[in-house]
This record gives sequence, structure tokens and C-alpha cells, in this order.
Amino acid sequence: MTPRSLFRAAAVAELVTWTLLIAGMVLKYGLDAGDWGVRIGGSVHGFVFLAYLVVTTVVAVNQRWSAGALVLGWASAVVPYATVPFEVAVARRGMLEGVWRRSPDGRSGVWDRLLFFVVRRPAVAAGIGVVAVALVFSALLVVGPPVPSRG
Repeated sequence: MTPRSLFRAAAVAELVTWTLLIAGMVLKYGLDAGDWGVRIGGSVHGFVFLAYLVVTTVVAVNQRWSAGALVLGWASAVVPYATVPFEVAVARRGMLEGVWRRSPDGRSGVWDRLLFFVVRRPAVAAGIGVVAVALVFSALLVVGPPVPSRG
């Protein structure tokens, strides 16, 4: 899997989960079908949102994006359906070209060393990433929704 294919998959997954969340909201508020759609769609979307942030960060470090490009990538997940247009834009600019960097060079820093661990041990890194996202997701569930429920 290349940085481009991983980022594309994350961007599309984020778009799909926005659709699930919005469909759940239509069911709840438009059709008065209860909150099950929002619970399911919101949960899936929340998990994929956090995973997208992680993937964006890993790809940004690998591709040596500027801090501004990284923040814009993160922000694209907040706006419904913006991750795919962002992915298309950075791909057109050549910001997703190439393979995973596996060894240091004269410009490598702390984040690069973490990247090299991730690239050299993708299964271990994916496992750690899933557990980390699940822990953050669980903590956010305990805290509760970002807005009070209208019951």
C-alpha cells in the first residue's frame, strides 16, 4: 500500500461515514425514527474520523507536508465530504507521490523515526493505531456527545 492509496482509502471512508451520520440524523430529526441511526452512524463516523486524523498525520510526515497542509488535512475531516476533494487536491499537487520512506536522511527528525517504525512494522503499527484510536474513542464515549441530546 502506498501513501497515496492509504490516504485515498481513509478519505473515502471518512466520506462514507459522513453519509451514515447524516442519514442517521435524517432518520432521527426528519422521520422521528429514534436515535439509533445517529448512535450507529455517529459511532462509526467518530472512529473513522480519529483513524483519518492518524492516517493524515502519518502520510504528512512521510510526504514532508508543511504544518499548514497537515492542519488543512485534519480540518477537511470536520467539513462533511471535504476529505475526498482535499485528497484530490494534494494528489494533483504531487503531494502523495512516492513510496514510504524507510531510512533517515539529512532532514530526518523525531517524527521521521516514528514513521520508520510504522513503515517497517505495519502490522504492529496498525494494531497500536487501532488500540490507540479505540482508547480515545472510548474515552470520548464516556465524556458524552459534543452537544446535549434532544431526547
